[in-house]
Amino acid sequence: MDGGEEVRVKAAPYCWSARDGGNITGRLARRSKKTRSLSTSSATSSSEYKRTQSLHGPSPVTTFGPKACMLQNPHTVMHIQDPATQRLTWNTPPKSVLVIKKIRDASLLQPFKELCIFLTEVKNMVVYVEQKVLDDPAISGDDNFKTLTKNFCTFREELDDISNRVDFIICLGGDGTLLYASSLFQESVPPVMAFHLGSLGFLTPFKFDAYQSQVTQVIEGNAAIVLRSRLKVRVHRDREKGVILTNGEMDVGRKATNYQVLNEVVVDRGPSSYISNVDLFLDGHLITTVQGDGVIVSTPTGSTAYAVAAGASMIHPNVPAIMITPICPHSLSFRPIVVPAGVELKIMLSHDARNTAWVSFDGRRRQEICHGDSIAITTSCFPVPCICFRNPVNDWFESLAQCLHWNVRKKQNYLSSEDDEF
Repeated sequence: MDGGEEVRVKAAPYCWSARDGGNITGRLARRSKKTRSLSTSSATSSSEYKRTQSLHGPSPVTTFGPKACMLQNPHTVMHIQDPATQRLTWNTPPKSVLVIKKIRDASLLQPFKELCIFLTEVKNMVVYVEQKVLDDPAISGDDNFKTLTKNFCTFREELDDISNRVDFIICLGGDGTLLYASSLFQESVPPVMAFHLGSLGFLTPFKFDAYQSQVTQVIEGNAAIVLRSRLKVRVHRDREKGVILTNGEMDVGRKATNYQVLNEVVVDRGPSSYISNVDLFLDGHLITTVQGDGVIVSTPTGSTAYAVAAGASMIHPNVPAIMITPICPHSLSFRPIVVPAGVELKIMLSHDARNTAWVSFDGRRRQEICHGDSIAITTSCFPVPCICFRNPVNDWFESLAQCLHWNVRKKQNYLSSEDDEF
């Protein structure tokens, strides 16, 4: 503006509503009519929809696990904190750590042992390890290391709740270990430090060579973080029908199931030779019918996974958005679209669909979707706070260059003045 004036919008605290019948405690203060955090409801012929989340903030929750939180910046503009200022801080020093190791990978045995010894004997941390990791004969058969594992805290997936016991997480492996860590926490997720010991490593920025100094910096609270939003997915079943799982078994005990998804929800035609035919709703309004091999609903983190392979754009994880990408659509004009974070999407089989559809969540828990079933998708209140090697912007572009070889081509030769004459 004239005179060099600088205009700043005072940041309001994250405001999110409580969920009906849920266990999420909303911190939504009553706002005046001028607030823009919540939209007005859009009525349909059968029901009235009310938006339950803000469209501005990529994350309504800034506490991660029992002790970690994000250092607040008083100069935040429009609810969204500058990615360069997102830094980790601890309310109290962390005392426990979950170590996730890729299963059946012999190359990770030595790094895993070195890290566990460092955490327990040098840092005096309480180490949590999944029981199936310690059942590996290469670990259980090591008598020297076995004496140390007796002091570990163990757990079993889907049987033991460790959500309030772990202060932060260390992943050893590829991107799949980070996705697995996300699936273990259905609400608040502790900070995640991921070491690149797998194949791709787009989400794992740390190299294991200097793990001691890097882990020490994280424990001391000297680290930048990027908040990777997740999708909250609810699969609602027809009461009279069961769930057909990938292994062919029938699960008739549950009517609705909730999932937290870091990358994407994929709805496809499965083994059928017919194209899929599913209806896509946004906040209760039918926006289109997907005819093709399927559709991908992804987070910005998932935009660089299956979605980009299907022709979508790549979106930085700090952008509050949900991406909808068709898979081989039977229409040349059906292009990927980006919708605001916080809207509610619903996917159902069309009434005249020739076959059922199948759905998977981050590539897991694949199951069949029949007539009468529905999949509700919206932005989760609980993101995954990933610890950065440098900062959210540099790490992301470094991953694009190193892992996806983005915009890599042979340089054009310099044109000299003599060549310009011809």
